[in-house]
Amino acid sequence: MLYFVGTPIGNLKDISLRALEVLKSVDEIACEDTRHSLGLLNAYEIKKPLFSYHKFNEKECSEKIIEKLKDGKNIAVISDAGMPVISDPGNVLAQMLIENGLEFTVIPGACAFVSALVLGGLDSSKFCFLGFMPEKQSERKEFLQRYKDLDLTLIFYCAPHDIKRDIESVYSVFGQRRAVAVKEITKLYERAEQFNLEDGIKSEPKGEYVLLVEGAKIENENLKLSEKEHIELYIAQGLDKKDALKKVAKERGVSKSSLYKYTI
Repeated sequence: MLYFVGTPIGNLKDISLRALEVLKSVDEIACEDTRHSLGLLNAYEIKKPLFSYHKFNEKECSEKIIEKLKDGKNIAVISDAGMPVISDPGNVLAQMLIENGLEFTVIPGACAFVSALVLGGLDSSKFCFLGFMPEKQSERKEFLQRYKDLDLTLIFYCAPHDIKRDIESVYSVFGQRRAVAVKEITKLYERAEQFNLEDGIKSEPKGEYVLLVEGAKIENENLKLSEKEHIELYIAQGLDKKDALKKVAKERGVSKSSLYKYTI
């Protein structure tokens, strides 16, 4: 069995009992950075053979993991922080496990963008996680254009040395919108900075960021009609006069009584 195990994104106490149980029971642990993961494993007195599994050796190492599983070993895969596969290595392995008919499961844990969505205060009823933006300016602009008109909260991961550039890139494509830069989640200096894209963040960049950007405002095309045309549109669609008035009043943000004169 292979386990994708969620690990803390800052505070070492944010690990589940089940995650600890699995990490103690497996034969080997694949780590994004073995030196980094030793801090977590040592804190919970977990002594297991470790090997590196990162984006630069993902395909080659996935093949080795497949062989280990076929030999009967139980393997856990962890990233430096949060959930493997989510903007971290693991997706290639998951696909190969499916192709080989091998069993795997997930041990849920902390996830930075979900926590940031809670801290940010923007609309959380619908959202789109986009991970890291492309490095090249031309690719970044093309990438952002694809999501410009979505009427939902957009979520990006940003390195501290890229955060200001990324905000400028988003502003150049999206225009003025509300945004939140969330950093140091679960740590001592956790902060969610509210700002407008045009202004950028005021604080000195430090730590990994989750950037939340307000979705596009979708204009109701019916509001371009006159009040009379708006009412007649819904009557033509089969609504009686009373229901048409009610719907138009709601869409235009006015009282029904102010619209009666357009039906006479």
